[in-house]
Amino acid sequence: MKLTPTSIADLVVIEPTVFEDQRGYFMESYQQAWFAAHVAPTQFIQDNESKSSRGVLRGLHFQSGAFAQAKLVRVLQGEVLDIAVDLRPDSPTFGQHLSIVLNDQNKKQLFIPRGFAHGFVVLSETAVFAYKVDNLYSKAHEGGILYNDPQLAIDWQLPTNKLVLSEKDTLLPSFEEWKALQSTSNN
Repeated sequence: MKLTPTSIADLVVIEPTVFEDQRGYFMESYQQAWFAAHVAPTQFIQDNESKSSRGVLRGLHFQSGAFAQAKLVRVLQGEVLDIAVDLRPDSPTFGQHLSIVLNDQNKKQLFIPRGFAHGFVVLSETAVFAYKVDNLYSKAHEGGILYNDPQLAIDWQLPTNKLVLSEKDTLLPSFEEWKALQSTSNN
């Protein structure tokens, strides 16, 4: 496997070694000992999968407190633009984001440690998105930031009128509103 650091500390791209022949291909998508030695000593406890059509935008989501989650994300079919936003207040890249295209051809994976908001938009007709998490979901600890926050200035690579969002995702706070909520909850 090839490991590529990104411009944001602890956020890494993983490219598996793919063996192809006339029958198709074989690859290891995850190997716990390699991951612990080269990426992070993370204990993934659950695999999740979603299928979405073109323009579906899911995000920007996170779990907080005792239910914060690290994720290892990849695309099994189709193509997405994947986004991770650094929400770690002591990080030099706080408020910055990484954009990466994940698809069934490049087979890249993105490791997103705890302390990040995450989202993706489907660029192909459909996409099957899969990810591992290291903690259980808790509705009481879920949070999010509005996908089109002007301060984050994320280019989702599709026109706004082509995006399909849940009502819940359109009602998320802006980055500034989220920061204000954090400062009041820490006092």
